[in-house]
Amino acid sequence: MQLPEDQIRAGHIPADLYRQIPPGTDLRRVVIVQQAPRSYKGPIVLTLVVIAGSVAVLLVVAFLVQVIAGAAIGVLSATGGLTYTINRTSKRKTRKSA
Repeated sequence: MQLPEDQIRAGHIPADLYRQIPPGTDLRRVVIVQQAPRSYKGPIVLTLVVIAGSVAVLLVVAFLVQVIAGAAIGVLSATGGLTYTINRTSKRKTRKSA
C-alpha cells in the first residue's frame, strides 16, 4: 500500500490525515470522503461538437456564396450587363503525314 488511496480503501488512515483529526475523536466513526476522479468525457465531446459545428457553418457559407454568385451571374447575363462563356476547346496534337 504505497498510495493514500490504497490506504483509505483498506481502512487505514494516513498519517497526514490522522494529524488533522481532533483529539478525542472515535476513529471507528471517522469517514474519509475522496473526490471522484475527473472525467474528460464532457470536454472531449464539447470540443468535437464545436469542431463539427464550425465545419457545418463553413460548408453552409460556402454553399450560400456559390448560390449567390450563380444568381448574380444569371441576373447580369439576362440583363446584358455581363456575358460569361466557358470555352471547352481541346488542343490535340495531330501528326502530319508526308
